[in-house]
Amino acid sequence: MGCDTVKIENKWRDSVISHVSFSFLCRYILMAEPDHIIVKPIPNLAKFGSAAAFPFFYIEPKKYEPVLRNFYPEDKGPITNIDPIGNSPVIVDKASLRKIAPTWMNISLEMKKNPEADKAFGWVLEMYAYAVASALHGVGNSLHKDLMIQPPWDLEVGDKYIIHYTYGCDYNMKGELTYGKIGEWRFDKRLYTNKSPPKNLPLPPAGVARSVVRDFYYFNLY
Repeated sequence: MGCDTVKIENKWRDSVISHVSFSFLCRYILMAEPDHIIVKPIPNLAKFGSAAAFPFFYIEPKKYEPVLRNFYPEDKGPITNIDPIGNSPVIVDKASLRKIAPTWMNISLEMKKNPEADKAFGWVLEMYAYAVASALHGVGNSLHKDLMIQPPWDLEVGDKYIIHYTYGCDYNMKGELTYGKIGEWRFDKRLYTNKSPPKNLPLPPAGVARSVVRDFYYFNLY
């Protein structure tokens, strides 16, 4: 599937494009998620035609090359052109996103219809689709590990810009991580999928990673 062969119904294309048709003054866009806590101002790490993104260890284009070649043919270039990213966090210029967005949606749908791709990518399917769409349009990404941390595996916030509270945090009352086992003290967004969290959640015990404490503080604050 090449950029020139991607087809999209007008009503969907117009809907996608309208979301990135911002004012002339808005040249760059930060794509983030509801579970991203921005702890300090993020500088514009992107350049026109070249985005900036966080690299995810579980996005592995080389490992899944046979599957990805259905969407990124060999004549488009080496599989390493597909960066190990998702669509968030990403800083990208508006013109590039206007090109990427329709292709991203189409490839997501094509991957979902493809049993092999759907099985291989699962819940990260749209992340792979965005990475492929970026590569098809020649929009590379500078990779910034310092853009985000993911507690409880990253222990310190340091000079990072975003805390991503994606993983559950389970600890015993000694402050020891019990990942994979429900802890005596637990902080997991999945507990509040269908309800709001209560006010004044119990404080974490002494010894819990500073990144988790800060994550919990911001969550409890609001």
